[in-house]
Amino acid sequence: MSEKTLDQLFLEGNSLMNAGQLDDATACFLAALELHRECGEVIANLAFLKELQGDYGAAEQYYRQALNLLPQTIQIYLNFGVMLVKQKRFSDAELMYQLALAINPDVAASWSNYGVMLACTKRETEAEQCYRKALSIDPSYRKARFNLSYILLRQGRFEEGWFCLESRDWQDLFTPYFHFPRWLGESLQDKSIVICFEGGHGDMIQFCRYASVLKSQGASKVSIICHPSLVDLFQRMEDLDEVFSYNLDVDKSGWDFWTPLISLPYYCKTRIETIPAKLPYLSADPEKVSSHQRLFVDDRLKVGIVWQGNTLFENNDDRSISQLATLRPILAISDIQFVSLQKGAGETQAHAYTGSSFIAGGDVIDNFSDTAALIAHLDLVISVDTSVAHLAGAMGKACWVLLPEYRSDWRWMKHRLDSPWYPGTMRLFRQIANEDWAAVARRVALALEEWKINR
Repeated sequence: MSEKTLDQLFLEGNSLMNAGQLDDATACFLAALELHRECGEVIANLAFLKELQGDYGAAEQYYRQALNLLPQTIQIYLNFGVMLVKQKRFSDAELMYQLALAINPDVAASWSNYGVMLACTKRETEAEQCYRKALSIDPSYRKARFNLSYILLRQGRFEEGWFCLESRDWQDLFTPYFHFPRWLGESLQDKSIVICFEGGHGDMIQFCRYASVLKSQGASKVSIICHPSLVDLFQRMEDLDEVFSYNLDVDKSGWDFWTPLISLPYYCKTRIETIPAKLPYLSADPEKVSSHQRLFVDDRLKVGIVWQGNTLFENNDDRSISQLATLRPILAISDIQFVSLQKGAGETQAHAYTGSSFIAGGDVIDNFSDTAALIAHLDLVISVDTSVAHLAGAMGKACWVLLPEYRSDWRWMKHRLDSPWYPGTMRLFRQIANEDWAAVARRVALALEEWKINR
């Protein structure tokens, strides 16, 4: 490695970093610095690499060193700002973006990144102005339009919000696969259409309801491609004619149109007052419901509990509750049978919990059809923002959703204590500023005591 030139080591390090071989990339960059201690480009990339490794302390040292060497390089300010936002160091991040804009106010990415930081601190009016400034500089800058969509949708400004959401960069996954056109709102009378998977399980559960909308528009056949764990559940939907797992070799020419799942609200022209919210639209398999009856030994009220979501979700550290014990004020309420609906993350905690009125339901869950069968037995589900909350809502089951104060998802909108997507079933408990999950649990426990009395 020592015989290679600085440029060769720099390029090799970048290639290795892009391939995810971070240790080898580190070795290349460090070898490059042995040749040139003050190469700002190498130091800047080493900073980004250390950020990818989660070593924020080292990354910050390298970012600051790179800025001293290359004070006019805007991308370093932007990368550093993104890392500072991850750490919730918003004042420091704001300074980075302001410095970048002072160097050159006509860079769309600077305005867009600044807008993200402002949105994270709930300065939504300023954030929107930043996104629109970015788009005025570069109307083709999709990140800014996508970021704007989250603010608009959170505020219920659906017409422009859905349009901006069409700027997401992963929606064209199926374009090279299918041999027939993507649906762009044309008449579906006597036409067939396949809905393609997009997002996580919760997205699929929330938006699969649009199968009914497509049928109402005259579609002769509506199919869906979904995650394997959703197949059994979706096969019970009345307006879905076919359900395919995404790990199958799906026919490339079997329909008139295809559509990404999350484009359906846009092309169906959904507004607040026209959300297709007829509940329930998902149901449990009666045989599975009967098989789970053995778990419930008496006629006490039954409440499902979910405290953790998918660990890969970008805001999971904030939306999930790390320890089941945090919910002890809820689980201590008498005359209620609590059932853990956790599968995967948190399941070990469910088995370790020692409460006498607590069932670890994950043992009987292999897919979402099993989860639905458990939910069918329950009187209420209490969940963080994860797919089980959407499943309970889609089944018309009463559900209380615990939402984080930081970056709660757009679909729960602003300030609402209910959800127009699940009318009459959802109650939202929002974490307030500087409130931990233990405080939320105490509030929910009080509400649960009241709910129990009124049953």
